[in-house]
Amino acid sequence: MNDKPIMTWPDLLTRAKPIADATVRYGEDALQIVDVWVPKGTGPYPAVIMIHGGCWQTAVAERDIMNWIADDLRAHGVGVWNIEYRGADRGGGMPGTYEDVARAADLFVTEGAKHGFDTSGIRIAIGHSAGGHLALWLARRLALAADDALRGADPIHVDLAISQGGLPDLRAGAASFGHACGADAPAAMARGDYARTSPPEMPLGTSREVQFNNDRDHVTPPATGAAYSAAMAKRGVTVPMEVTPGEGHVELIAPDSASWAKQRGAILAALGRSVAAPASR
Repeated sequence: MNDKPIMTWPDLLTRAKPIADATVRYGEDALQIVDVWVPKGTGPYPAVIMIHGGCWQTAVAERDIMNWIADDLRAHGVGVWNIEYRGADRGGGMPGTYEDVARAADLFVTEGAKHGFDTSGIRIAIGHSAGGHLALWLARRLALAADDALRGADPIHVDLAISQGGLPDLRAGAASFGHACGADAPAAMARGDYARTSPPEMPLGTSREVQFNNDRDHVTPPATGAAYSAAMAKRGVTVPMEVTPGEGHVELIAPDSASWAKQRGAILAALGRSVAAPASR
């Protein structure tokens, strides 16, 4: 039995907060922005598209909860395109949140090079909690029908989607009782259209997917990830899941946790990079 307390949100959010290098806009709403994290040195740099969680609700969380791991990736030579979006409580849900995530991710392809990023290399989307659902959705978006407005004319191709304690199954979320995120938000994220919004039911794509979960996570316990892996296995797709013992939901986005070290290692490996010591800024 592990008696070490798991992290709470104040344990992370009261730390000195790292600051992004730039912020770009992809729409007129105050939430339609992206924070850009640029490594020290000479580019072009590999970069990841990052999507925060917060139960799909702006009132619960915004992009800055990801600042600490964004800074850690920046220190390891990896840029970050940290997306903000309208939550289900701020004009998002279905279709607004998806339109925002899609537009912001597509902007990475067209504008990322201006910030020194290698936009033609390996493309990784990573998301925490509800953001894990959105990262998986983004990876599947390319497989939607060609005339689907959520797909768009020229959607980004994601090579690897990483779910950090994600909530991929909107149908299960909408039917849940007593979950920390409630049932209303996942219902608003689908509005009954699970084939276009919920990864377990969306068309299969070509992106590789992986899940990272922690065994003491009370928001998205390993059973949540296991259910998604099992559902995808029935469709002939293997989705690996790495479970870290002794850590909870917050540790998934804490830069000094064991679970984040595994995630960072997976990102660097996917980019063909060694696990180098972080650079000072």
